[in-house]
Amino acid sequence: MESYDALLASITPSTGETRNILDPATGEVVGQAPVHTVEDLEAAIAAAAEAQPAWAALGHDARSAALLRAADAVERSAEELARLLSREQGKPLNGPNARFEVGACAAWLRTAATTPLEPETVVDDGQTRAELHYRPIGVVGAIGPWNWPMMITVWQIAPALRMGNTAVVKPSKMTPLSVLALIKVLNEELPEGILHVVSGDRHVGARLAEHAAIGKVMFTGSTAAGREIIRSSADTIKRLTLELGGNDAGIVLPDADPKAIAQDLFWGAFINTGQTCAALKRLYVHDSIYDAVCDELTAVAQAMPMGVGLDENNVLGPLQNKAQYDVVASLVEAARDSGARVLTGGNPDPEQPGYFYPTTLVADISNDNPLVAEEQFGPALPIIRYSSVNEAVAMANALDVGLGASVWSPDLTAARDVAARLQAGTVWINKHGAVDPRVPFGGAKQSGYGLEFGVEGLKHLGVPQVING
Repeated sequence: MESYDALLASITPSTGETRNILDPATGEVVGQAPVHTVEDLEAAIAAAAEAQPAWAALGHDARSAALLRAADAVERSAEELARLLSREQGKPLNGPNARFEVGACAAWLRTAATTPLEPETVVDDGQTRAELHYRPIGVVGAIGPWNWPMMITVWQIAPALRMGNTAVVKPSKMTPLSVLALIKVLNEELPEGILHVVSGDRHVGARLAEHAAIGKVMFTGSTAAGREIIRSSADTIKRLTLELGGNDAGIVLPDADPKAIAQDLFWGAFINTGQTCAALKRLYVHDSIYDAVCDELTAVAQAMPMGVGLDENNVLGPLQNKAQYDVVASLVEAARDSGARVLTGGNPDPEQPGYFYPTTLVADISNDNPLVAEEQFGPALPIIRYSSVNEAVAMANALDVGLGASVWSPDLTAARDVAARLQAGTVWINKHGAVDPRVPFGGAKQSGYGLEFGVEGLKHLGVPQVING
């Protein structure tokens, strides 16, 4: 286990171009990130392609053992990784934030390593025997976001490596240090050459998406960027898993207990200060309990401390970058101007350092208001009234995205009936955004395609092959 300073120094380049990475909470320099080029990417892809056959030949058991050792390495450096993540991304150490994210990296590595994937006998009738196997794809390109940079990188690379692929990672330009440090720690236990990281600009990402030697791209990010990757990958008919933008709806049924669900509603919406693709971003509440839900949520929101992530007392942090801060501020201001009622927040302190936007709840807002119809990706939740379940379902399904959704009710049968009517890749009941490494996860509509996690996630990192005879 290295100290924090030693870990940071180990990923700071001694030669070549670098750029400063700033703490979004304070504006201080966290460290220097390399500015890799397309030539650096070409070298990484070539090395990954060379290492792939031998890695695949080891078999599932040996690859799984290597991933388990890599999970141990993450746990040995967990506090140092969490501190770096907190400084670079802004999320606090505590709550469902930096320490939580690093712990999730180890958990997903272990699950990817230990999930069984046996050949499936499709037909065996005495005359025909057909088995379905999954073979390695080759080299996988992993392009990650800035909101959960370490965890989502592991979501991409753990199943890729388990299935016998090698991987080249391209982190977000906003949070490269976290991913560089994570890959460095993982490579302490992985065989040389199977996992590479290239920290470059959009030209590097575009080349990765189009490169003929890349057999699959795993991408988490905006729907607009996902469209570009689809276009870039077309000439080589590349396999894709795309987890794109969302604007998740939650529907609170009239029999719900406002006080009992308020805490879970809050964290469904404000995990990572709202900077989560599958966070609750539109809340539909029945007329009969609307005011009570607003009151209970307001009480919870006002009790949650926000501030610099390294302060052990805080559980909410800043927006990661100025562009996202401006999106949230603009949407809340437009909602206020439209006559919507701001229950709490909506009044950022212009003198406060960093990109802090206060936890904001907005009530009495129309369903076509931009704060509802557009993904805010920050600490502002619109709460919309409805009078019938049919109306709520129609409003929830009206958008062209469908990553996740949730239904809130003590009547599980009624909640499941509503859930089945929602157009989303995952519908949670009495919770929101609770991903599990054993449970498949993916989007509907323009929230992307392809599945991650569990057995299905492993299958999506392999080439299906039927052996018939």
